Amino acid sequence: MRRLILIAALLVALPAAPASGSQLIDRNASNVKLAVNAKGEALLTYNASGKLKHVLAWGAVNALAPTTARKQVALNLDYAGGYGKYRTDYWQSFGATCGAYDGDALGWLVAACKAPDGSYWSLQAWQRALPNYGLPATPVQSVWELHLSHWTGDIPVLTIKQDWSYRRFDHLYGSLTYGGTGVYGFKSTRVGVPLDTFGRNLYVDTFNSAYGGGWKRENSFLTHKTNGTFCYGFYPHGSRPVGNGTKSRATVIGPGVTPDILWQGSAPGPYDRAADLEANADQRANFADGACKVN
Repeated sequence: MRRLILIAALLVALPAAPASGSQLIDRNASNVKLAVNAKGEALLTYNASGKLKHVLAWGAVNALAPTTARKQVALNLDYAGGYGKYRTDYWQSFGATCGAYDGDALGWLVAACKAPDGSYWSLQAWQRALPNYGLPATPVQSVWELHLSHWTGDIPVLTIKQDWSYRRFDHLYGSLTYGGTGVYGFKSTRVGVPLDTFGRNLYVDTFNSAYGGGWKRENSFLTHKTNGTFCYGFYPHGSRPVGNGTKSRATVIGPGVTPDILWQGSAPGPYDRAADLEANADQRANFADGACKVN
């Protein structure tokens, strides 16, 4: 299994900016608390940049299927904790009614609960902006982003399978779907930054690789237009070594205001011709879109 890499490796060489999705709230937040009232509003309380903050969120749930007719749904955010909607001390009498979370397991979870209307709210935090190819991160690149989500029903599905490219490089392929429909955007820069509110990047990390011990960022890349599929080979990049490690993981920002999804798996191990042929057939049958070449 291999990826068409004539230009693709260059197109994803920079960390991509987040598309509008699980809403970015703040960076390097601590002491994070989540409350939801009977009106369907969420109140976030946390410390960041040396300040105690109260953020009110409301007005969106789930996600739209990809379309050029309108923007993706997004939450309204009031960083005055209700000043824009109500009054400066609104957060003091918020009336939290959110119950225990009983939804799908989520990666990077900070807090989650089930609202009186049956919908779910969650806060997740992870390092989206790490540099590719295991390079050292600057303080700006190493920040932990706090993301807020609000949804009902099923969450997005990130399917990732593993095999080999050119019989020697570890390889990932799969798809991102929501409600049975592929998740993708319509415009992006040449380095893979989405230019609309629908595009999604996968952020792939590698564990105990030639980059060093622990988790390091391998790369980030877009899901493919029309069906949300993707493929990626762990190839050398310039002076950087092959980055596959003993494990890999991938994180993607959910479409709309659905939660971020985390996948993790062990490396596929030494090349296995029978397993590779089986994976080739699987990719042709279930994840083919013309953008990935199957060997």
